Amino acid sequence: MRRAIEVIPRTSTPETAAEACVTLAYDDRHRRRIRLATDGGWEFLLDLPEATVLGDGDGLRLEDGAWLLVRAADEELVAVTCRHATDLARIAWHIGNRHIPAAFDGARILIRHDHVIVDMVRGLGAEAAPLRAPFTPERGAYDRQSRHGHGHSHEHGHSHEHGHSHEHGHSHEHGHSHDHGHSHDHEHDREGRRG
Repeated sequence: MRRAIEVIPRTSTPETAAEACVTLAYDDRHRRRIRLATDGGWEFLLDLPEATVLGDGDGLRLEDGAWLLVRAADEELVAVTCRHATDLARIAWHIGNRHIPAAFDGARILIRHDHVIVDMVRGLGAEAAPLRAPFTPERGAYDRQSRHGHGHSHEHGHSHEHGHSHEHGHSHEHGHSHDHGHSHDHEHDREGRRG
């Protein structure tokens, strides 16, 4: 079985040079190692060094030097809109507070269809219209692949206790570390102030 071992950013190689295309839903575009099939039906092993979000138009380099074009599949989505920007910002806060993947497209927020969330946003005064489209949500602020690209995680060697609880009735498990991978030449007290 052929192996895809490297991601090629969409701006690096012309699409016409791809040997084949692989169309994937968002969840299947965030992987490290999985057996996949091209649109033409031949199987290959995605075998990357770490879990990576594949974007629409990215490429996958195969061991033999050939490459595959990644396409984002259409998914069942909901377009959330509001009459006023402040209302849309409030809806965005509620969506983000629930750690729901979301994409921003002009004056609308795109989320995957979930009847509970659709009821929530409608209850908050938003319009929610179903649509089928590729889904490419915003990456998290701590995502190592996000646009700021500082390439390290976020642990500072001190705690983030603020004298209040962070309990909100839901989990804050993010599946990522907060380790900066570098040391500081100073100490921090319990409140995180430099000492």
